[in-house]
Amino acid sequence: MGEYLIPANSKKSMLIFGLFTKFDLILFGIGMTISLICLLVLPIQEALWAIVALAPGLITGFLVLPIPNYHNMLTIIKEAYVFYTIRQSFIWKGWCFSNGEEKK
Repeated sequence: MGEYLIPANSKKSMLIFGLFTKFDLILFGIGMTISLICLLVLPIQEALWAIVALAPGLITGFLVLPIPNYHNMLTIIKEAYVFYTIRQSFIWKGWCFSNGEEKK
């Protein structure tokens, strides 16, 4: 009694299209808008300018790309940044740790 079965994909209903948050879509929309403006303004006959014009859309598309076991690439990059920049302390609580107490 009192046991509940929660489906593994229950959080997907909170996402747009089951994949994206509002921030993801706003970020991707801004990147695509910048790319569209660059395509209209820059001389894209040259390969370098075409790459520069498409870069914002491609970069933001890569950041919101869904990844299994994480939300997207942006989440992985944030987690890696936090892991390598914040000092972490790991407290050993294994079988041989006395926790400052002596046996009597």
